[in-house]
Amino acid sequence: MKILLTGADGQVGYELLRCLQGLGEIVACGRDRLDLANLDQVRDCVRHLQPDLIVNAAAYTAVDRAESEPELALRVNAQAPGVMALVGREVGAALVHFSTDYVFDGAKDTPYVEGDRTAPLNVYGETKMLGEQAIVSSGIPYLILRTSWVYGMHGHNFLRTMLRLAAGQDEVRVVDDQIGAPTWSRTVAQTTAHILVQSQIGGARWWRESRGIYHLAAGGETSWAGFAQAIMEETGSASRVTPIASRDYPQAARRPANSRLNSAKLTHRFCRLPDWRDALALCLR
Repeated sequence: MKILLTGADGQVGYELLRCLQGLGEIVACGRDRLDLANLDQVRDCVRHLQPDLIVNAAAYTAVDRAESEPELALRVNAQAPGVMALVGREVGAALVHFSTDYVFDGAKDTPYVEGDRTAPLNVYGETKMLGEQAIVSSGIPYLILRTSWVYGMHGHNFLRTMLRLAAGQDEVRVVDDQIGAPTWSRTVAQTTAHILVQSQIGGARWWRESRGIYHLAAGGETSWAGFAQAIMEETGSASRVTPIASRDYPQAARRPANSRLNSAKLTHRFCRLPDWRDALALCLR
């Protein structure tokens, strides 16, 4: 099987490149090799490689900057996946695509399930929602894996920011009124690889029966301040976490207050997911 992996230099792509070894021939493309902002390049790449599987881990993830660069975010997060899906269908490929909790508005009192109405609060979430819709309507066999609060030891993310701040500050002020489940990038990659092993065994019938949207988020829940406190505890840092309200930390893009994703559909069909605190401990070790 030939696998086209996009976003190979991002935090999820970095882990996927390692976890997908053994599943087939991997053609790994970072932004320097495949820029999703160039739709012609995306089209030509898929047609030239003719992969059996596309794993799209590339995205425009600068949530606040997207508010001032909506056209670029739309091209990368919505139009490029749409092109990928349409051309992928032409060459007989299947597609795995990663999405986000930010497709929801966070107004729900309980964790979101896959069938809940999407209503993004910001440009980033809007473009990711449109990317999902483009893939679903393309006709390609697909898995859309929505995840939340992704972190790891590679790339730009909350964990690495907290480690840097803790090394130089006695106190860090962190938002405490947004709730979600921090999800290790390696958990995302390992779960994806586990699912794709099943797809290889099941073949075309597996894709017909399993295609769809799934939530892939760690178990449990916490706030950003709770996440920060856990990081300090796991690393033995003396830096103090001071909880604050979202209004005291103004940002260009609004964030959902509830980012919890119910992953029962994925765990029932494919595999169990770890608790966020257990995964954090493993990551830091």
